Amino acid sequence: MKIGFIGTGNMGSGIIKGLLNSKFVPNENINIFDLDRSKVEPLEKNYKLTVKNTEMEVVENSDIIILAVKPHIYPTVLKKIRNYLTENTILLTIAAGFCLEKTESIVGGDKKVVRTMPNTPAQVLEAMTAVTFNKNIKEEEKEIIFGLLNSFGKSVEIDENLMHAYTGISGSLPAYVYMFVEALADGGVLQGMPRNKAYEIVAQTVLGSAKMILETGKHPGELKDEVTSPAGTTIEAIRVLENGNFRGNIIEAVAACTEKSKKMAGEK
Repeated sequence: MKIGFIGTGNMGSGIIKGLLNSKFVPNENINIFDLDRSKVEPLEKNYKLTVKNTEMEVVENSDIIILAVKPHIYPTVLKKIRNYLTENTILLTIAAGFCLEKTESIVGGDKKVVRTMPNTPAQVLEAMTAVTFNKNIKEEEKEIIFGLLNSFGKSVEIDENLMHAYTGISGSLPAYVYMFVEALADGGVLQGMPRNKAYEIVAQTVLGSAKMILETGKHPGELKDEVTSPAGTTIEAIRVLENGNFRGNIIEAVAACTEKSKKMAGEK
């Protein structure tokens, strides 16, 4: 199996590194192209990937095409490659707001199209990816796609109409977490903690807390209560967070992100 990448920016290179770290395919089975040569060169040098001269060359030499360019460039690239897609080529998109129907309207309704929304932790094999398939994808091909996506994290199939909500709670979530970690570390520095130690302590605790949710199966509220002793330190911190509308602000942030995703897709 050969996988082709059109676009090697943050998301594209992140997925590439995830695939390589997990050894899903050999290095020589990954074809790459980017108009910005500076993005391609380090991948070629460090990982010995196969660099192609055009988008069409990537398509001609790959079984699965991952289109990792900015959403506004999608129409241009899809028009370039549509006549090079065969009945067996799988086209995998990762653009926010670019639906299956829109892709099919350009490349044809007979093509195999997969819409995904990964996030940047793909670089450390901990991505969360939502996926939806068009009618031309067979069950055995779905298994291949899940294998690819799970090689750099976890994936879940959802209805396409939930992709905007997914963007709000996962696609953009790493940025929220980084802000949260940075703010907590600032609080530690205020109290005398060296910054490098504060980042390490906070990041590991966030990682452990997430694993507690995934591995115990307990409701997040139950886990919160286990940390919160009567008249203790944690409830004092929670009181301050709630006075600042902590949860309400997060809900509103998700809503704003979701609405922006819909707007980018031209939906109301």
